[in-house]
Amino acid sequence: MRVLISCGGTGGHINPGLAIADIIKSKYPDTEILFAGTPKGMEAKLVPQAGYKMETIKVAGFQRQISLENIGRNAKALAYLASSGRRAKQIIEGFKPDIAIGTGGYAAGPVIRKAAKMGIPTAIHEQNAYPGVTNRLLSKEVDYVMLTVKEALDFMDKSRFEYSVTGLPVRSSINTMPKSEARKRLGFNDDFTILSFGGSLGAGCINETMTEVIKWHTSRKLSINHIHGYGGMGKDTFPQAMEKAGIPLKSERLRITEYINDMDVCLAAADLVICRAGASTLAELEAAGKASILIPSPIVAGNHQYHNAMVLGKAGAAVVMEQKDVTNEKIISEIERLYNDQGCVEVMSQSAADLHLSDTNERILAVIDKLIAKGKK
Repeated sequence: MRVLISCGGTGGHINPGLAIADIIKSKYPDTEILFAGTPKGMEAKLVPQAGYKMETIKVAGFQRQISLENIGRNAKALAYLASSGRRAKQIIEGFKPDIAIGTGGYAAGPVIRKAAKMGIPTAIHEQNAYPGVTNRLLSKEVDYVMLTVKEALDFMDKSRFEYSVTGLPVRSSINTMPKSEARKRLGFNDDFTILSFGGSLGAGCINETMTEVIKWHTSRKLSINHIHGYGGMGKDTFPQAMEKAGIPLKSERLRITEYINDMDVCLAAADLVICRAGASTLAELEAAGKASILIPSPIVAGNHQYHNAMVLGKAGAAVVMEQKDVTNEKIISEIERLYNDQGCVEVMSQSAADLHLSDTNERILAVIDKLIAKGKK
């Protein structure tokens, strides 16, 4: 069997594509898989690193704000658009896939659209509660739509396709370690533990607030352990702020690093997680069963992180605080409330766990099998 997977742009699109490839290989080990993505996107690095082959296609998004720079970008996007259909056809005719799957990003548009027009069974996977532009358009042309959460249907024409809520694949190491063992591995005791981060690049809002949070619970000598990843954006400012406050980056209660390389261990150790609301992050919070304070990024397409966060918020699994409403006082007040009512934290954690779909891999394989069967007709 030959499977073509198209994705691009951000890890939020690429990692689900890689996960789906691994899921397919787990059941059909002889499957030949080819990725299609842009030559300069993250996929150009991540896909080969994962051991898969990739063909490139030049695609770019259109800029809505008018400026001289954006006029140039849009001219380039138009040129790419004019040639993308031809390039997509070259990739498909060269590989001859039995099925094709898109997981979002600009590259998936022309490739999956062309595959559908050529009669190849097609599917897309949407990671967010508010679908991206590419998947909203492709949903009108593909055979199947896989969704992380059913709420995404509110923004799609569900009369045009067959859909399945599959959830989002997460790393197998998530939720495999007892909390006490994880804390011991990190050098912590068994007290209330906070995990905060803003992703690999970091988030200025979260870093600024966590500076004050760490000062607060350290100065009051509260029984709180705290893990914080400040990311690339905070590599200069965050350590400086800690040094100015006289707080070490590592102690028996603190573990502060630029990047968290052992997220599975840190998640297992945590009682409360403070972070953004990307789809993969939330899927891991659900898999690990963790209460959270979510601060959605306000600068993502369609404000999709807010929609993602509200799925957990409405389920009672998270406190959702939009960035415009964030103050040090509000965050500290929320943490103090939960610290003093750990029964509430346990209820939130269970609510998060209740959202987790433990059979995501099987659900995705069921869609793959439908595509295979359609191709044989």
